[in-house]
Amino acid sequence: MCGADPVWIKQQTGIEQRRWAAPGQMVADMGVLAARDCLANCGEVAREVGLVLVASGSSERRFPGPAASIAAALGIAGKPAVDLPVASAGTLFGLSLAADLVKHHGNVLVIGTEAMSRVIGLNPAYRDTAILFGDGAGACLVSADTGFAEIRDSLLCSDGDFAEILRLDVDAPLYMDGRSVIMQVSRKLPRTIQELLDRNGRKASEIDAFLLHQANLNLITRVASVLGAEDSRFFRNLSKYGNTSSASLLIAAAEWWQLVGAKMRGPIMLAAFGAGLNWGAMLLDPV
Repeated sequence: MCGADPVWIKQQTGIEQRRWAAPGQMVADMGVLAARDCLANCGEVAREVGLVLVASGSSERRFPGPAASIAAALGIAGKPAVDLPVASAGTLFGLSLAADLVKHHGNVLVIGTEAMSRVIGLNPAYRDTAILFGDGAGACLVSADTGFAEIRDSLLCSDGDFAEILRLDVDAPLYMDGRSVIMQVSRKLPRTIQELLDRNGRKASEIDAFLLHQANLNLITRVASVLGAEDSRFFRNLSKYGNTSSASLLIAAAEWWQLVGAKMRGPIMLAAFGAGLNWGAMLLDPV
């Protein structure tokens, strides 16, 4: 559709496959599926959720966002449901907010759900952007009492001076100045991860797993190199899904947990970046 060769796409991005939502499937529909899977895996029921936070930058309408629809579909209409229109970094911001809000609301359900296939330009003019993105949803339950890891600390950042390099305007396809984004992320994200490590008295070598927003394979490799951390500690599932924006961090975390999470011995570092520019990092300790 964009005149891009699959071999070239893999070489440039590490992406081999991507998933697209079915016709008529809304971002809220995908969010509900992810939420139900999450609750089932946790052994919890929806009525025990006190707050829903939903990150999405590709909702089909300006308002209302998908949060209220997801809460209603889960059978918890009346509970607060808040939208976080923060592309790519939205679920990290949601998890950080949840860590503080859990003491006021009880269990907080954080969801990232995106239909990026509907906001990209499917023609050669937008080739370098279109090849990156896929659709998907992920979810995580933050509890004050139980869980496999504890949110120890987080560091969130924003810089509106670079808002124009990654944006979704009204009635226009997603625009991304890829070279500028990579340059900004390569500088900002490792610096923030290192700052979080330093203020918690940790070293990159002590981190059991780095779970990053799955944007571009070369970018993940670059972050690992700047931090001086072993490349093998950076989980990747980008090849199967492409960049699913705010959903990618939770999809990666879920698949990492299914594969190796039970063997976790040391701390975990979550990190994400996206439009805004917004970025941040979060340190989790096993319990």
